[in-house]
Order: sequence, then structure tokens, then C-alpha cells
Amino acid sequence: IFMAQDLSVVIPVHNEAPNIDQLYRELHQILSSSGHDYELVFVDDGSNDTTLDQLKKLRATDSHIKIIRFRRNFGQTAAFAAGFAYASGSVIVTMDGDLQNDPADIPRLIARLEDGYDVVCGWRRPRHDAWLTRRLPSMIANWLISWSTGVRLHDYGCSLKVFRAEVVKALKLYGEMHRFIPVLASELGVRIHETVVNHRPRLWGRSKYGLSRSVRVVLDLITVKFLVSYSTRPLQIFGLLGLLMGGSGFLVTSWLVYVKVFGNQDIGDRPLLLFGILLIFTGVQFGTLGLLAELQARTYRESQDKPTYAIREIID
Repeated sequence: IFMAQDLSVVIPVHNEAPNIDQLYRELHQILSSSGHDYELVFVDDGSNDTTLDQLKKLRATDSHIKIIRFRRNFGQTAAFAAGFAYASGSVIVTMDGDLQNDPADIPRLIARLEDGYDVVCGWRRPRHDAWLTRRLPSMIANWLISWSTGVRLHDYGCSLKVFRAEVVKALKLYGEMHRFIPVLASELGVRIHETVVNHRPRLWGRSKYGLSRSVRVVLDLITVKFLVSYSTRPLQIFGLLGLLMGGSGFLVTSWLVYVKVFGNQDIGDRPLLLFGILLIFTGVQFGTLGLLAELQARTYRESQDKPTYAIREIID
């Protein structure tokens, strides 16, 4: 599966100056003995310490290093997207720059690609993070993502992953969606595998993650679920909601009409009447929104000549 420039390691870094030299030494030792031609794509995500200076010094002595410097801090998802765009390898590895991912795991993950998988995800065991602020929210998020998307992984938050380049280069990443790459890739019909990897305690610097990220993960999960399940048929979700709400409103108002006609009861001052009318109008609005979303989906795909299918191979 490997070609001339066959392996690209994409590493977003933000104020990781104390970790850069050791990370480079470990990567160089592992990859130089792997037998693969490789490149190290460091994405400097708006660092304001000496991270960039250290990367430039390393680049002066090693042509395997490629540096992408952002004008400001855009976040890890944007850093991965830039790394994917400028990576030249047929296999792309992603990892954090804080030394918690172990470069020694990379050859083992790549070997799983050679077994026929398209995406191989790391599963950090055991984790060396705070239980309340990191591990517990991660466990909840992993369960929620797996349950709602059907792509069952134990550790969506692990950055150590290996991809075939054609899988990730076709993806458009926004928000905090880097953790959902396996889910987005699943829409293409790829084969996904998860492998236990080493997780090391953080020695220098501080984590950029906290409980505040949990809310953004949930919001992005809603977006991802829609993109994966209904992006080509939005009317099926909005139309279903419209039918449920409109149908409920019709039943409520029909019962009130029956009470008025056959029971001779006054219904003009009943809150239930307003509720039934609200349900009907909301149902109509959802149906209309679904039709507009159908038009948007067709405009999006046809304007980019974006197919609704993904071909693995053609045998002629």
C-alpha cells in the first residue's frame, strides 16, 4: 500500500516547546528504522513560546520535517485539516505533540492497515489523566458517540490514528470534528479497527482540554449524526418530525372539534386549542424546512460534482 513518499505523520503543536526535542528524537528513531520513506508535518497552531524556533532548528538538520505555521490559534481540528491537505504520504498518521502518545506504537498501527483496514484508531490503556475532569467525560462521550452513530470505538479522543490518505483527504473538517473522523469516514464505507496503545503521563506543559469541551463535543455530535445519516435525504428527518408534530396537532384539534360539535362544550378558552394549532403550524414548518434542505443538499452535491457513493475498486 506504500508509495514513494509513503508515510506522513501530522502533529499539531501549540506551546509544546519543552516536548519538541524529545518527540522528534523518538519519532526519528522509530521511523528511520521502519523502512518507510516518511515526513513529519508539524502544524504550529499559533504558539507564542519557542516551539516554532525549535522546529526551525530541527528542519535545518532534517529534510523530513515540514512546518505549517498558522497566523493564530485555530484549534486542533483546523491543524489536522491543514496537515492532511499538505501531507504527501499515501498513509497518514496523526498524534499529539505532548509526548502522551507513544511513537513506538506507530509501526504496529500501520501493520493493521496492511491487514486490509482503512482506518486504525488507538485506544489508550491505561490512561494517565485526571479521572473526574478527563476520563469520566471521555467515557460518557465515547459511549454517546458510539451509541448514536453506530461506529463503536472505546476511545474517540485518542489522537494516535492511522489512515489511508484518500480517506482523510476527502473529508471537510470544522469545529471540533477531528475526534469524529472515524464516523465521517464510515460514510465512505471504510473498514475501521481499534488497537490498544500506550498512554504516557504528561511531563511538560498543560492540557488544552477540560470539561468545557464536553458541551462542544455534544453539539458537534448532532452535526455529525445529521451529516452521516441524513445529509443526502434531509426530508426524511425533518419530514418525520413534521408528520409527528402535525399529526399530533391534527388529533388534538379533531378531538376539540368533536367536543364542540357533539358535546356542546366551549373550546375557545382552552389552552389545548392553542397547543394543537401550534403543533400543526410547527409540523408544516418542519416539512417546509425539509424541502428546503433537500434543495440545499442537491445544490451542494451537484455544484461540486460530489457523488453520493464511494468506490473501493473497479474490476474490469
